[in-house]
Amino acid sequence: MNTHPAQEFQQRLVSDAAAAVRGLTVSLGDRLGLYRAMADSKPVTAEELASRTGIQPMYAREWLHAQVSGGYLRTDAAGARYWLPAEHVPALADRDSDLHAAPFFSALAALYTSEDSLVDAYRDGGGVGWDEHDGTLDDALARYFLPGYRAHLVQRWIPALEAAEDRLKDGGRIADVGCGVGYSTFLMAEAFPAAQVRGFDYYALAIEQARDLAAQRGLPEERVDFSTAGADAFEGGPYDLVTTFNCVHDIGDPDAVARHIRSQLSTDGTWMIVEPNADPDPLRNTHPAGRLFMALSAVMCLPAAAAQKGPRALGNHSGEDTLREIARSAGFTRWRKADATPVSAVYEARP
Repeated sequence: MNTHPAQEFQQRLVSDAAAAVRGLTVSLGDRLGLYRAMADSKPVTAEELASRTGIQPMYAREWLHAQVSGGYLRTDAAGARYWLPAEHVPALADRDSDLHAAPFFSALAALYTSEDSLVDAYRDGGGVGWDEHDGTLDDALARYFLPGYRAHLVQRWIPALEAAEDRLKDGGRIADVGCGVGYSTFLMAEAFPAAQVRGFDYYALAIEQARDLAAQRGLPEERVDFSTAGADAFEGGPYDLVTTFNCVHDIGDPDAVARHIRSQLSTDGTWMIVEPNADPDPLRNTHPAGRLFMALSAVMCLPAAAAQKGPRALGNHSGEDTLREIARSAGFTRWRKADATPVSAVYEARP
């Protein structure tokens, strides 16, 4: 029996709605440790999972049913035992894997809570700043990007830059601009113990969290410190390396920021720009990561930049040509794409 095109699209919409609601169950599974309790891929009953994780059996059973329905878990013919397939473990349960994606879903609650503010912004042309979202957003997105940073930042991205790694090993200076809660800052500080690393972010709550996390990691303040400052106002240069991780597109005046970064760099320093690996053409962003970035740009990234009332709000998929033009206008004379993953594009700009 043929399905009418309108019905086909309606079913796709229902499928998307199911995925959106299932996202909440993924967040619950991540926060409650349910996936990690099943990471050995051995079958368990609802009662066994409840006992392992300290949740109630009736909720364990309902959560398991939702996961089986979505294809995240498997069950036996009797529906009595459930397991997490080994190939699903990296994305759902292994926090050390660069494929780990479960933390993202904790960001959804904060984004949906901001819907009324987004409605107003869409109508009046204003924005919704990072500090206007629930504070869980910053931490959730930081945890989502952390596995990729942990897998690539020190091992691939910095070594791909011209001369930067050797300079940092010898005791260079790093400014991590838009550092959020500091995960990228910590990774660089721990990898280069002779270097001085400073993290900057305009969001005071994120800086407070970064300081607390630094203390928990035992990182000395004289070598790793955090300050509340905008990307166009941080100080302390000259720096050998300035990093911006997925934040240039959240800035209302990226041209001014590029000029300021240029002023804070040493004469032979490097600006490492990590941005979403997305294309300006939406028709080329139909792959999974591209679809995620397009949606985030509409509800988070563009509104964050617009809230700053600057002259140029980019969205998260402006592309390499636009970023190169911004850097060259700021006085950078050398530019190249140093590395890329399915999620991140890494650019090197030098004076």
